[in-house]
Amino acid sequence: MPRVTRGFKARRRRNKVLKLAKGFRGGKSRLFRTATEAVDKALGYAYRDRRNKKRDFRKLWIIRIGAAAKINGISYSRLIHGLKKANIELDRKVLSNLAIVDPTAFKEVVQTANNAVD
Repeated sequence: MPRVTRGFKARRRRNKVLKLAKGFRGGKSRLFRTATEAVDKALGYAYRDRRNKKRDFRKLWIIRIGAAAKINGISYSRLIHGLKKANIELDRKVLSNLAIVDPTAFKEVVQTANNAVD
């Protein structure tokens, strides 16, 4: 009697996992059991890192703003405090981009923030 290879649904499930494992090295892309483990791990990392990416970018923006603020003779914390007091609602992404693309405009923002603190 021939072995039972299961039906259409099982094959579709296996093929879905193997499609996700495409590009993995060795048996991880060809063997269903190891592919399942690798795909589960990869999806977990993807979920985690979609959240970590937001943290990483915010860190980067803060570092850039801090460096640009130091060049203009103010600390990062004093700059942010001054912006809050002056009711300037620029987020860190915009401030970081401004510091890189248009340093003169960033300098004006720093001066405004500095005047609000004093």
